[in-house]
Amino acid sequence: MEQLKQELENRIALYALISRLMITEVTESFLETLEKDEHIYNMFPHYKTWSKRKDLSTKELIEQYYNVDFANLFLMHLVPYESFYVRDDQMIDSGKGNPVIELYDALDFRVELEKARVVSGDHIGVELEFMYMLCNAQLKALEANDKAGICELFQIQKGFLRDHLLEWAPMFLINAKRESRTPLYHDGAELTLEFLLSDYEYVNDRLEDFCADVA
Repeated sequence: MEQLKQELENRIALYALISRLMITEVTESFLETLEKDEHIYNMFPHYKTWSKRKDLSTKELIEQYYNVDFANLFLMHLVPYESFYVRDDQMIDSGKGNPVIELYDALDFRVELEKARVVSGDHIGVELEFMYMLCNAQLKALEANDKAGICELFQIQKGFLRDHLLEWAPMFLINAKRESRTPLYHDGAELTLEFLLSDYEYVNDRLEDFCADVA
């Protein structure tokens, strides 16, 4: 159980980081948090060695580079919404018929669209935040020694990764990595893609071993 707790805490930290990176512009405190965690910092190798970080303050980098790159990737040139990728008409579906939003409603996950600066709950940052919420719920189930609850959440995570995030996010992330103009978003897109693929394998493995005997 201690190993599972550590695994969940690591997943929570990563989902918190990548969902925040992709939902709104970065702040000085966010970057400070990223750089304080050596394990996470090492996952941003190009950002870590970017020469401009020696020449400009964090505030200048945010205003002149990171905000511009965020706007380019998430607001102007790319479309970070699942419905755009999976619908034949490539329309962003923010209505109640969107299966992602229906799942959120079923699990009482509320999306504050204006606060998150997104037009629909199937934005990549919100979908990553949903996975963060599911992992947090799992940690609470673990603390309550609720093995059935842990395994039910693994099943939900598997379905959400398989049927939603992995259906479209790899295409978006590959494009984001290619179109990025800063090492922060280049590394962030690469990290998110690699993590989603490995996390899906992890969830499947845990369902086979930890949850095999749970009815």
